[in-house]
Amino acid sequence: MIILILFAFVAGIVTILSPCILPVLPIVLAGSVETRKKRPLGIVSGFILSFTFFTLFLSTIVKIFGISTDILRNISVFVLAGFGLSLLVPKLQLLIENFFSKLFGRISGKKNIEGYFGGLIVGLSLGLLWTPCVGPILASIITLAAANSVSGSAVLITLAYSIGTAIPMFAIMIGGRQLLLKIPWLLPSAGKIQKAFGVLMIITAAAIFLNFDRQFQTYIINRFPSYGAGLTKIEDNQLVRSKLNILKTNSLYQDAPVLVPGGQWFNSKPLKLADLRGKVVLIDFWTYTCINCIRTLPYVKNWYEKYHDKGLIVIGVHTPEFEFEKNSDNVAKAIRDFQIKYPVMQDNDYSTWNAYSNHYWPAKYFIDKNGKIRSTHFGEGEYDQSEKIIQKLLEEAGSKVENMPVNNAQYSVEAQTPETYLGALRRTDSNDLKYFGSWKVENERALPGKGASLEYNYYAKNVFLVMGSNNGKQGKIKIYLDGKLINQIEASDYRLYDIIKLKISGHHLLRLEFLDSNLELFAFTFG
Repeated sequence: MIILILFAFVAGIVTILSPCILPVLPIVLAGSVETRKKRPLGIVSGFILSFTFFTLFLSTIVKIFGISTDILRNISVFVLAGFGLSLLVPKLQLLIENFFSKLFGRISGKKNIEGYFGGLIVGLSLGLLWTPCVGPILASIITLAAANSVSGSAVLITLAYSIGTAIPMFAIMIGGRQLLLKIPWLLPSAGKIQKAFGVLMIITAAAIFLNFDRQFQTYIINRFPSYGAGLTKIEDNQLVRSKLNILKTNSLYQDAPVLVPGGQWFNSKPLKLADLRGKVVLIDFWTYTCINCIRTLPYVKNWYEKYHDKGLIVIGVHTPEFEFEKNSDNVAKAIRDFQIKYPVMQDNDYSTWNAYSNHYWPAKYFIDKNGKIRSTHFGEGEYDQSEKIIQKLLEEAGSKVENMPVNNAQYSVEAQTPETYLGALRRTDSNDLKYFGSWKVENERALPGKGASLEYNYYAKNVFLVMGSNNGKQGKIKIYLDGKLINQIEASDYRLYDIIKLKISGHHLLRLEFLDSNLELFAFTFG
C-alpha cells in the first residue's frame, strides 16, 4: 500500500502540468491576489477534504439520498460565482468573510484566522467540480468507490493524491502573492487586478455551469494528444499494476451499482439487479460501431446460449460513442443484424456508465448471486478466463457446470495503426492520412464533397470505416489499395463497414474516392 500512496502523491503533484487543470486554473490564480493571508491555506484545505470525500463517497450519497450529481455541481458553481462577485464588490467580500469567520470561529473556538474559512468554502466547491485526468491508480479507486468498496487503503491513496495536487496549487497562490508584493508597479494596481480575477472567476463558473470546461478539456486532449500524455505513465508500471490487482482483489464482493432506469430496452422488459438475486449476471458495456465490441459479441452470445438455462443473465448496456448511435431504430437494427437475443438497454445519457465509473468499450462486469461484483474485464481477449469465472459463479449459485468444456476460439489483432477519428473533436493530425478535394469537418464527423478523396498509409490486415448517409441517399465509394481499384461499395445505414480484408497484415496505401456528397465519415478502425 505504501507504494501506491507514494505513486499517488507524485501523480497528484504532476497533475498541475496536465490539461485537466486548465479549466480551474483561474480559480486557483484568483487566490493569489487575495489580501487575506489565510485564504490560500483555506482553499487547499477545502480542496483536499472535498476531493477526497466526493471521490470516495459521491456514488453512495447519490444512491442513499437520491441527490443528482448535477445539483451538487451547480451548487458549487454558484458558490464560486458568489466569491468571484465578492472580489468585484469589496463590501460584499467583507460581509461574506465576517459571516464565515463568525460561524466557523464559534464552532472551532479559534481566532485570527481571517480569510481561512472563506477559502475553505471555495476549496470545498473546487474539489467537487474538478475532474482530473486520472491515471491507473485513481481510476481504480473511482471504480472501487462506484461499487461501494471504500477501504482504509483507498482513503489513504486518494488523500495522498489530493495532497499532491494541492501542493503546486498552494505554491501558485503564494508565488502569485509574492510576485504582486515584489513588483512595485503591480502593487498600486492590486485592487484592479483583484477585480479582474473576480470577473475571470465568474466567467469560469459560468463556463463550468454550461459544461464548457469538460468540452475544453476534451478539445485540448484530442487536439494536442501528446500534451500531458506522458504524465500518467509515471504510475503506469508493473509494480503499480501488481499492487492495484491486490487492492482490487481485496475489494471485490461489493454491491454492483444499479442499472439506471430511463433508457429503452430491447429483447426484454426493464430489469433491475435487485430482482435478479440468485442469478449470475454479466453486464456488457458496448456500442454497435465499436470494432472491439463487435469482436467480443460472438463470445458473449455463445455464453448466453450455453449458460442461460443454468442461471446466467446477460445484459448489454449500449452506451453510444457517436450521436447517431443514440437512435433507437439504429440500435434495434444492429441488435437484429448481430442476432443478439439477450436483453439490451440504451444508456444514452451515460447514467449507468457513470454509475459504474466505466471508461472502456467493451467492458464486462461479473456479478454473483448476491448482487456482488466478483470480477471485471476491459477490452478484448481472455475469453477462457472469463468463461471460467462464469462457471465458478454459476456453481456457487447451485448450477452443475463443472463438466462443460471451455474452449473459446482465439482471435488475434494484427493492426499497428490505431483507431482514427475523423471529426474535429478527436481528430489527430497525421502525415499518414491526407485529404483531397472539398471536405466539411464537424465535431464528430467529416463530410466529403463530390469528387473528394482521402489516402491513408496504414499497417493492418483489415480496415473498417464507421459511416452513414447524411440525407437518406446511398453514397458510392471507389476503393483503391496500393494504387489498384479493388472494389466499389454503396453505403447508407449508420454502421461499421468492411473496407479491406486481407489474409496477412502489412503496410498498404488505402485510397477512397467519393462519387457523391451523400456520406458522413466518423472513424477508421483496424484489425
